[in-house]
Amino acid sequence: MYAIVVAGGTNDAKKAFRTHVRAEMLKIFITVVLFVLALALFQSAAWLWLILGFAVATLAYWFSLLAV
Repeated sequence: MYAIVVAGGTNDAKKAFRTHVRAEMLKIFITVVLFVLALALFQSAAWLWLILGFAVATLAYWFSLLAV
């Protein structure tokens, strides 16, 4: 979704920044909705481990980018 929102492209820095912020907010919203949906559909899922797993995977991704 992020790429679809940002794909338009522009030469104006302010418009590009607003587009990226809007795309990031959409990405966060979709992530939250999918977490709620997963926890609602899979009653046996442990919410704490699901959130911690997501956080660890996200941190590992960002730390790996720092190493490059």
